[in-house]
Amino acid sequence: MASDARAEILARIHAAGSIAPVQIPRDYEHAPRCGPGDVARFAAMVADYRAQVYRTTESGIADLVTGLLSPVATVVAPADLPESWRPRTTLVLDGDPRPLSVTELDAADAVLTGSRLGIAATGTIVLDAGPAQGRRALTLVPDRHICVVRAADIVDTVPQAFRALDPTRPLTFVSGPSATSDIELNRVEGVHGPRTLDVILVDPAFG
Repeated sequence: MASDARAEILARIHAAGSIAPVQIPRDYEHAPRCGPGDVARFAAMVADYRAQVYRTTESGIADLVTGLLSPVATVVAPADLPESWRPRTTLVLDGDPRPLSVTELDAADAVLTGSRLGIAATGTIVLDAGPAQGRRALTLVPDRHICVVRAADIVDTVPQAFRALDPTRPLTFVSGPSATSDIELNRVEGVHGPRTLDVILVDPAFG
């Protein structure tokens, strides 16, 4: 390559690097939560991800979960799962008295947990290892996740969710069952987490 051609290329690169950076607004959709989230939109978006959505009241959780499972199913759950949520089937508590192994988690028919919040705009459930949620492995290894989401914990937008979340906690974002696809766009579920997601939406208005 001739020296004058190299000089021209270098000059063009230098000129491109001197362009003033574009100012990108970062204040979009940052309106604080001012009321209940859009529960109907959340349910529709969750269903769009091929998850199953069920509505009930707080007192109906145990009966609903029991009905979703085989009578001989083994369910794992966090040790602090509320008594009123516990299904009438074999229930194994993680951390009581010891953490379950990966083999034990993988052998379970389902895992039952609560959640931190839901995002209506994206149908996303967020867990932060808080009450009734357990450690991250608990919701990633079993093939089926039954997750309780309270209507009062639903926000409308992702920015609202981040305002409510503690970034120092271990956050897990769940948007439908685990899925991926190959180069031909053939969908495969259950590769990186639960193949089946059942969302129990606890809504006092349901009753």
